[in-house]
Amino acid sequence: MNHYIVVDSPVGEVTIQTSEKGITGVWFEHHTTKPQTLGMCSPTHPILVEAKRQFELYFSAKLTSFSLPIDAKGTEFQKLVWSELRQIPYGQSISYQELANRIGKPKAVRAVGAANGKNTISVIVPCHRVIGKNGKLTGYAGGVERKKLLLELEGIL
Repeated sequence: MNHYIVVDSPVGEVTIQTSEKGITGVWFEHHTTKPQTLGMCSPTHPILVEAKRQFELYFSAKLTSFSLPIDAKGTEFQKLVWSELRQIPYGQSISYQELANRIGKPKAVRAVGAANGKNTISVIVPCHRVIGKNGKLTGYAGGVERKKLLLELEGIL
């Protein structure tokens, strides 16, 4: 059974979902990939208590790296991409091409973009740090304006 909480943030409400193993989803209001069923609201669940604490620190610019267990659901390729996303340091961005290069699949730029779009664990798995080769902010399931705000928070823009 999944558990969730809703946390207020400077970029709107954030819904955080966990299994017993780790975080399974982080969604903003009106997020395009937010599931219909979240499980049980559990504000005292230990993983969610820690997630809320870390998100509050992140949004107050006092946390640059999350140390939460994650329980990502996806293909092996998607998990490879998501793992590499977690290696992008706070305050830095890379292009989709660079991400493809980092996973050893330089011709898989579109597949990397698709895997990035399937990431359900926003912010913790920082897909917002991937931008177009020309520096353009492209696609974000939470909305491009929200992506811009996250990048500004991290000092990237």
